[in-house]
Amino acid sequence: MSVLCTGSVAIDQIMVFPDHFKNHILADKIHAVNVSFYVPSLEKRYGGTAANIAYHLRILGMDPIMLATVGSDFGSYADWMDQHGLRRDWLVQLDDVFTAQCFITTDLAHNQINSFHPGAMDRAHEASLDSVNEDFTVGIVSPNGKQGMVDYANGLKAAGKHAVIDPGQAMGLFEGPELIDFLDGASVYIVNDYEWSMTQEKTGLGEDEIAERVGAIVMTKGAEGSILRKGSGNSKVVMESDRVEIDPVVANEVIDPTGCGDAYRSGILYAIANGLPLEQGARIGSMIASLKVRVAGPQGLRMSTEEFRAAYEAEYGEGY
Repeated sequence: MSVLCTGSVAIDQIMVFPDHFKNHILADKIHAVNVSFYVPSLEKRYGGTAANIAYHLRILGMDPIMLATVGSDFGSYADWMDQHGLRRDWLVQLDDVFTAQCFITTDLAHNQINSFHPGAMDRAHEASLDSVNEDFTVGIVSPNGKQGMVDYANGLKAAGKHAVIDPGQAMGLFEGPELIDFLDGASVYIVNDYEWSMTQEKTGLGEDEIAERVGAIVMTKGAEGSILRKGSGNSKVVMESDRVEIDPVVANEVIDPTGCGDAYRSGILYAIANGLPLEQGARIGSMIASLKVRVAGPQGLRMSTEEFRAAYEAEYGEGY
């Protein structure tokens, strides 16, 4: 069985300003900023939540399905996907818009000025779940256009598929009642610790009340690992404990955290698709996220499935 990855497919344009922003932005003129930064360094990186998750699932040995919208400038990204074995069967190209992209300028103090253009992502709903004619076990609904996220969540639940709900950066698009509807019936609700606090604030629900609506809650805490909580919702997700903390795999070098959360999610999806306990999925996710943080770019990890399994066994003293 395969895994369905829905979410953004995006291009990051990364620029480095060889100075400090503070030397060029006047505090008393912040209300009328008109400034240009000379950025001799420009790098294009391929990312987006759906593509990042799918990329790491390939390393884990799976052949995921991506369902997303892309724009008229998708050509070079399509070539990248072909080179790395990512299928494009259900990517819908919209020729009147650009692919979603983020323009990131970083100064010497690692401060950033970012601009995000959603482009084709805002029309994610035009890539219909009904168009996917290949069977899959589990699907993830990760940050995307709001209507697409709602449609995919509803469609996965109605079809009786495992639905992993991951609002991420799109949390702000949902009002409290909408967020409750979005997560209600999920096999797994996965958020970072900040998003978990936002979930409770927006919905007015406590941990126990949310757990009643889902099969499991996964809360990631970056370098502090993750917490898994079994829910009582209608789900066949396997968990060995009612609540467990998963230690992080410590990276000996941190180069770039971009995409680490997506890498972690690939482990959770792998476990569900293969009937493994969620705890093992969290360990797989922690391992691949730790490897990813040591390289630049959200899809920068170069590793075969065999190499990853060996790294996992060396870390945990057992295979999977």
